[in-house]
Amino acid sequence: MTSDFTPAFIDFEASSLDLIASYPIEVGICMPGGELHSWLIRPHVLWQDWSQSAEQIHGISRDTLSEEGKAVDEVAHHLNQLLPEQVFCDAWTFDSFWLHRLFRAASVQPEFQLESISMLLNSHQVRQWSGVRQQVISELGLPVHRAANDALILHKTWRRVIFQDEAAVQ
Repeated sequence: MTSDFTPAFIDFEASSLDLIASYPIEVGICMPGGELHSWLIRPHVLWQDWSQSAEQIHGISRDTLSEEGKAVDEVAHHLNQLLPEQVFCDAWTFDSFWLHRLFRAASVQPEFQLESISMLLNSHQVRQWSGVRQQVISELGLPVHRAANDALILHKTWRRVIFQDEAAVQ
């Protein structure tokens, strides 16, 4: 991938890390130009899982979701309207599970493909990723484990890794 392509990124926060019972509680996207969107997601009636330790990490209570969250179909439609054909994430196993859980509950088909960020990177860039991500987090000073912030961190980390790698080649 070259620097003339800029991907969109997505991140989810969830009720827990249980890949059977968990569900998405927040989704954030960073569009190719850096524009952020995020939504708290009101739990679907069948979604009962809740982890206090996950709540400690993301800081979102189930009451907050009930009061401020958007309906699953509303969030799914926003994602379909905004996202390009492909969107990238850094935890594909979890993010794909939560994406499909959201869309299934909404009875809507995603109109985009979710891909792992590793598809955008060569082996050298993969090795750089973690260290560059930590620099970006430190520089931005934003809380992590909030979906829009984490999507922005992906965007900025990707840009830095790609441009550093291209500069090294020239």
